[in-house]
Amino acid sequence: MAEVTAALVKELRERTGAGMMDCKKALIECNCELEKACDYLREKGLAAAAKKGGRIAAEGTIESYIHGGGRIGVLIEVNCETDFVARGDEFKALVRDMGLHIAAANPQYLNKEDVPADVLQHERDILKAQALNEGKPEKIIEKMVEGRIEKFYKEVCLMEQAFVKDPDKSVRDLVLDKVAKIGERIVIRRFTRYELGAGIEKRQDDFAADVMKELNR
Repeated sequence: MAEVTAALVKELRERTGAGMMDCKKALIECNCELEKACDYLREKGLAAAAKKGGRIAAEGTIESYIHGGGRIGVLIEVNCETDFVARGDEFKALVRDMGLHIAAANPQYLNKEDVPADVLQHERDILKAQALNEGKPEKIIEKMVEGRIEKFYKEVCLMEQAFVKDPDKSVRDLVLDKVAKIGERIVIRRFTRYELGAGIEKRQDDFAADVMKELNR
């Protein structure tokens, strides 16, 4: 049997919009033949997620998630197409999971496209300097930097992060799986994460110095 590679799974997902595990199973069943795997997913009703991309998702919910006894809070808006789905247990569970994930993983941006150009350039400059300091040949540095930028995206972008409850699956994979299962377009629109005391410069008291000041008065 031919090997099911990550590249094959990725291509099948892009062509069908089906979930990662569904694509992997289809490739196994079809001996890694892409066309047969596409037909397999269509027959199983799992290849519809991509077609839903153009639909309007204006329903949904805004959910709050509080963690650590009130030390971390998350507000998240997730949209779907109908109020019926928004009230369903499957959709609600996804939204709760996203709140938990954001609290734990602290993403800075929603998608790759949301990373500001200056932030991206700054990261590239640092990564290039690191590669040079490691003594890497000039001709491979750019390729190395782009590879490390992809890792950077997986650290700071919600949709690229590994899902905290199932690290073998990205948040994007999770959403696509739910789209295929529920049958509607689902969009994580925006989120805000709050952490108690963030941005406040905490006072660091030097007790010994304070005592000496009192004695010298």
